[in-house]
Amino acid sequence: MLVYIIALTYGSLGNISGVPKLGFTFDDKIYHLLAYAILTFLLFNYIRTTQVKKAILLSASIAFVYGIIIEVLQSTLTDFRTPDYYDVLANTIGVVFIMLLLRFKTKLKLK
Repeated sequence: MLVYIIALTYGSLGNISGVPKLGFTFDDKIYHLLAYAILTFLLFNYIRTTQVKKAILLSASIAFVYGIIIEVLQSTLTDFRTPDYYDVLANTIGVVFIMLLLRFKTKLKLK
């Protein structure tokens, strides 16, 4: 998980001009959604030693706050990256998607 967080931080703050294009005008948002969905899932698996409801909420909260911090750092630490509210929205959608998926999965196991 630590390797993923380091890679995500590097990708968020580094020059990513070589990232493959997906053919959409919102490629960047798709990458954000996927990156934060994966981050939330990894955090959940790391945290789930506590109660499942708390693990989902805690992992989602950490991923959400991390995404906002990265957007702020983009404006303060780099000259070639800019913060974007739509990036935060894409991050949040990825987080919420995994939260719902994990919640649905745990409800199925409980029955």
